[in-house]
Amino acid sequence: MRFVVTRGGEKVTGFDAVIKGIAANGGLFVPEKFPKISDEEMDAMLEMGYPERVAKIVKKFFTECDEEELLSALEESYAKFDGDDPAPMVRVDDGVYMLELFHGPTCSSRDMALAPLPYLLKKATGDGKKPAVVLATSGDTGKAAFELFKDEKVLALYPHDGVSKMQKWQLVTQEGKNVDVVAVKGSFDDCQTAVKQILVNGVGDTVLTTANSINFGAVAPRIAYYFSAYLDMLSSNQIERGEEIDFYIPCSNFGTALAGYYAKLMGLPIRRIHCASNENNALGGFFKTGVFDIKRETVKTTSPSMDILNPVNIERLIFEISGHDTRLTAKRMALIESGESFCLTENELNKLNETFDGGFATEETCVEAMYDVFEDIGYAMDTCTGCAMKLVHDWYEKNKKDETKAVIVAVVSPYKYPQDVLYAMTGNDVKDSFKGVKRLHDATAMAIPKMIKDSRDKPVIFNRMVDKKNIAEEAEAFFK
Repeated sequence: MRFVVTRGGEKVTGFDAVIKGIAANGGLFVPEKFPKISDEEMDAMLEMGYPERVAKIVKKFFTECDEEELLSALEESYAKFDGDDPAPMVRVDDGVYMLELFHGPTCSSRDMALAPLPYLLKKATGDGKKPAVVLATSGDTGKAAFELFKDEKVLALYPHDGVSKMQKWQLVTQEGKNVDVVAVKGSFDDCQTAVKQILVNGVGDTVLTTANSINFGAVAPRIAYYFSAYLDMLSSNQIERGEEIDFYIPCSNFGTALAGYYAKLMGLPIRRIHCASNENNALGGFFKTGVFDIKRETVKTTSPSMDILNPVNIERLIFEISGHDTRLTAKRMALIESGESFCLTENELNKLNETFDGGFATEETCVEAMYDVFEDIGYAMDTCTGCAMKLVHDWYEKNKKDETKAVIVAVVSPYKYPQDVLYAMTGNDVKDSFKGVKRLHDATAMAIPKMIKDSRDKPVIFNRMVDKKNIAEEAEAFFK
């Protein structure tokens, strides 16, 4: 499998794409073409466990890797998850299911998305110099990367006021000699822009990559979410073979939603992908009008992982719907980077709307959606998933006769936002995160994840904050 660049130029192997993370011209690596999953392969995957399914999907893109070695690495990683199934499906209503992706060591889907990356990087570098990792995090990617890259240098940048209290606690108490955590005076978009610049410009002779979904190695494993969910529904007789289903996805950097689109391109019967935003509504207007415009201030919400205005994977999406027009993609990205906007053509917008639609939840309507489900069946969800649940309610209210099955992708444990989830469930407002954990457990009887329990008494190690203009200097000092 060869990879091309959304803005044109180089063509590389999958391993090169993983090591580089981003192209020299700032474009993103994408597969030259998407492999199809045959009926015979679907039949075989029906009998597989989750690690085997991931290995099959990832191998389709990174053809250089040894599938048995990859599977062994994945089995070791997923063995650290709670329960027997890393991606369980939970029925929450007639025809509505929750795909839970937060049962890993750091309680978010990033544990799953990044699981193959250490192996891919190890094989890609061979006996050469191990790459260091720089990343932006809105609360989850950083902690997952620290868990997986324990032997490499990792620099994590996070928006100072843009993560939940529990997410921040996980970051600032991180242990390890090779890690650094820096709070940035700015938004997640500022952190991510800095990461892209650092990757393009480099730091001395350091081999740098990223664990953000800038790197296709952090996107490919997410495609397996959709195949595995479909196969589980098929094997449990919830759907018939070939039946189309919908997915509802809380969107942050758009990597998870894009992976769903890629799964559809590979032949999975997905009808629609509903992209949920919070009050920042990064995508709703784009899907309706075709105009992508980020000229506004980021709104701080109780779903901070979604407080993003410029999702990096929009670039990969417009590359696809433009018919792989590299010049047009480069021009559009240059407009965004210079503070302007761009507009899709009518044909592109029609193509986009064949699969995608978007909507958003206010703080109030998110709480209402979370409360209604908890009141009805006792199921607690995080605030990001609450935004997606709001879209489910909206869709079926407008389309009462629609019998298409809906799968909500739940990407974060409620214990990552204990105070906000507790408030939505009970109206109880507490200031302390760990008091919120206790009361949330009392209200829901959900098991408290080990990582949450173990982090309570850890000392704060990282308390440094820098201006977004000085991020490059921080990277230079850390990686030198």
